[in-house]
Amino acid sequence: MEFIIENEALRVKVQSKGAELHSIVKKETGEEMLWQADPEVWGRHAPILFPYCGRLKNGTFTHKDVVYEGGQHGFARDFEHSLVDQQPDSVTLCLEANARTMEIYPFAFKLFSTYRLEGSVLHHEIRVENDGNEDMPFSFGYHPAFLCPFDAQHKPEDYVLRFDTPETPEVIVTGENDGLVTGERYAYFENQTDIPVHDGMFDHDSVCFSGLKSKTFSIVEKDTGRSVSVNIENFPYVLMWSAKGAIRYLCIEPWHGLPDARDASGVWTEKSDTVVLAPESKWETALVVTFAR
Repeated sequence: MEFIIENEALRVKVQSKGAELHSIVKKETGEEMLWQADPEVWGRHAPILFPYCGRLKNGTFTHKDVVYEGGQHGFARDFEHSLVDQQPDSVTLCLEANARTMEIYPFAFKLFSTYRLEGSVLHHEIRVENDGNEDMPFSFGYHPAFLCPFDAQHKPEDYVLRFDTPETPEVIVTGENDGLVTGERYAYFENQTDIPVHDGMFDHDSVCFSGLKSKTFSIVEKDTGRSVSVNIENFPYVLMWSAKGAIRYLCIEPWHGLPDARDASGVWTEKSDTVVLAPESKWETALVVTFAR
């Protein structure tokens, strides 16, 4: 089912499957600003990643001596989410643990997604509740894909990815074939703000940053200053990614969590870089995207 929210600046479409953004239109011009999921390139728009980000070692984890199988980025993006509330400029959806989720993630949870508009700003607020009687480890990540170039008059080289303050970001290396954290780390650059965009820059896959100080990470059109800015404050990890070859979109991905390490035990309660939520507790995070284009 599709839900539409709008205000004077933006019209947004959200699908019940995965509680996923499907469209962000600038009403003044009719421009689409979200990647439209061409299946020949990458068939998603902006999936949410829960209860883990990236890959599991051997595609499984163990909890209380039971082995559970799982694909990349968890399962929330593939399940139907139920409508909780809809207003003209906001919508809230919820995925609640059920018999199917218990077969792949043995915890009682509720995952709420609220999309809310405020001028040219889109808020995506997440709340996770632990309805069970044991601690619940999980990870959560955002994965929005923004159209880039912004129009037919520009090419990828006309853009930069920009931190709002000079950074010396640490890159967490993952294996090109297995996607697991290798344990290697290196400085992406020193005391700089801008990452030039060009075709082929992600032929090796995504880049995962840690240790950032910036509040925002933006796609900026160099000649006009038009931009899409994503809040990254309070997120321990931020990724940038696009499909191999020609740049058609750019993903800015703030994450609470990492893929499994190559030396991971596979025991769920021993997984590193997770949120651990106590019984009858809740956890919240939010993505804030500002469209200045």
